[in-house]
Amino acid sequence: MRWIWIDKFTEFESGRQAVAVKNVTLAEEHLHDHFPGFPVLPECLMIEAMAQTAGILVGEAGNFQEKVVLAKIGKAVFFDYVTPGDTLRIEAKLGTIAPEAASTTGRITRGDQIIAEVDLMFSHIDHNLAGKKFPEENFVFTGAITSLLRDFALGGAEADSRGRESPG
Repeated sequence: MRWIWIDKFTEFESGRQAVAVKNVTLAEEHLHDHFPGFPVLPECLMIEAMAQTAGILVGEAGNFQEKVVLAKIGKAVFFDYVTPGDTLRIEAKLGTIAPEAASTTGRITRGDQIIAEVDLMFSHIDHNLAGKKFPEENFVFTGAITSLLRDFALGGAEADSRGRESPG
């Protein structure tokens, strides 16, 4: 099963930065168990939302030619709870990128409040594990994941055609 933890991109600047949105709702089953009577979004899922936002930024910088996987959480500091009804803004910036790996810095906010700061490292497994038995297809950047970026691009084009400002 593959879960997508971001709802959409609101900004995307190739090779530099990406901003995604996550709306937290009671329709998410994991909130009913974490914690009963006081539902909060687990911090590990906020890290996953950042990993997806930043991972797409890293993957797109290489034209999705490499399978990019989360290799290391360099920093994950949390400042507040996230509860149903919250809208999170996930901001990722590309730090360094090399044939073997990439680093990103990021923060998660709710309105003007910083919820978390998350710095990640990604590995390009095609380059680092050449000769290993991996599927030929890019199992990291599936159509479901890359459609978020495609939807953002289409939204910008549709807004431009209606004479409104593009979101990017």
